[in-house]
Amino acid sequence: MTTRRAFLGQATATLALSGLARPAFAASHDPQALVAREAVVQLAPEGYPATSIWGYDGTLPGTLIRVRQGERIRRRLVNELPQPSSVHWHGLRIENAMDGVAGLTQDPVPPGESFDYDFVAPDAGTFWYHSHYNSVEQVARGLYGALIVDEAEPVDVDHDEILMLDDWLLDTETAQLDPDFAAPHSLSHAGRRGNFVATNGAALTELPVKPNERIRLRLINAANARIFPLTLSGLDGWVMAYDGMPLDTPEKLEGEFLLGPGQRVDLFVDVTAAAGESAHLVRLNDEEGFSQVAFPVAGDGVSRTRRDAPAALPPNPGMDVPGVEGAPVTDLLMEGGAMGGLQEAVYNGETLGFRALVDANQFWAFNGVVGMTDTPLMNVARGETARVKMRNETAFPHAMHLHGMHFREVLENGDLGPLRDTLLVFRGETREIAFVGGAPGKWLFHCHMLGHTASGMATWVQVT
Repeated sequence: MTTRRAFLGQATATLALSGLARPAFAASHDPQALVAREAVVQLAPEGYPATSIWGYDGTLPGTLIRVRQGERIRRRLVNELPQPSSVHWHGLRIENAMDGVAGLTQDPVPPGESFDYDFVAPDAGTFWYHSHYNSVEQVARGLYGALIVDEAEPVDVDHDEILMLDDWLLDTETAQLDPDFAAPHSLSHAGRRGNFVATNGAALTELPVKPNERIRLRLINAANARIFPLTLSGLDGWVMAYDGMPLDTPEKLEGEFLLGPGQRVDLFVDVTAAAGESAHLVRLNDEEGFSQVAFPVAGDGVSRTRRDAPAALPPNPGMDVPGVEGAPVTDLLMEGGAMGGLQEAVYNGETLGFRALVDANQFWAFNGVVGMTDTPLMNVARGETARVKMRNETAFPHAMHLHGMHFREVLENGDLGPLRDTLLVFRGETREIAFVGGAPGKWLFHCHMLGHTASGMATWVQVT
């Protein structure tokens, strides 16, 4: 039997799916079934028992959804789980009724029932879908999958790889998920952190490549709370897009970069390792490096070494954020958590002291309020530019995710950062974002450390 020490050592390795072909999209008016159900997969290394998960179509990750920009996506969520559920299409600009937030944009889908999602994918990029009911448990059980919207014209790369990064909290003897998804320590601290790190739901990763090939890496952080510090070895890289939105000019990748929960990054990487060597996507942990994905190099490869920076990906339409200087500013104060100093906050319409909030397993507040409110954080007209100034007075980082719209960070010098839908805000930081009101409706704005959402860090924006 593998020892606990060996298990934790093996947990540094991962497996990625290579050569994911884009299936033909059926031009049908009938939605394709997307079945949320229990399943058993070999998550831990061979020699350990298989792990019981919840997965879309019983796979981990869930069924890949891949279309071209402007195509329609029709999926019928069939709920075969013992709990209600719903599906959120993370990062897509779609109509509010299709956003999949149970309790805000739709009723949760009861066990044995179904719900039809039907929308056009307006933007090319790397997105994902996941449960948005009791997410702190359902996403941790495996209810997520990649959603790729390809550009209208093919992109000049030799491979296109999807890498969904996650961590799992497993019993080291049985390889089953720790069932305490609402553990107070996790909710009040950094969130549910796993002891086993995987890519695309499996252990051990090797993606064979040839010398000098150019590869598109689509990285998706599906973890409940883990921030992945990453770097490259044997690869020259450029950042092409954040959260599905192309950069005006690709950024040469130097050193470490961070990928927070819910965030995505598209990289173009050139293989610089020689035949017989291996390149790596490296995960940094306590100043040590672990291979998140290995790229063994073999064969003759591309005839010439690519060193020129790639051309930018085509921009998605209608993403300008004009009039930032004169836009109204709404403050969002983040308070609470362990060592946060929160004295009291409003919860369910009643002002409670921190001890009473702890007894209710609620730990975090936005502007002195725990959890969702009857009134929105702000009202924004469609097409109107608005700003939110976030101040993190907690002891932990938060991955702030805005549904239905992308934003730009307003930097200290007045410049605007790249388009994103999820922003890491670290302890003591004040960060400001600007966005344009999109489709009308109620749009969730929350921390994507999912335990933080479950224990207070959620609000919403009304677009009229």
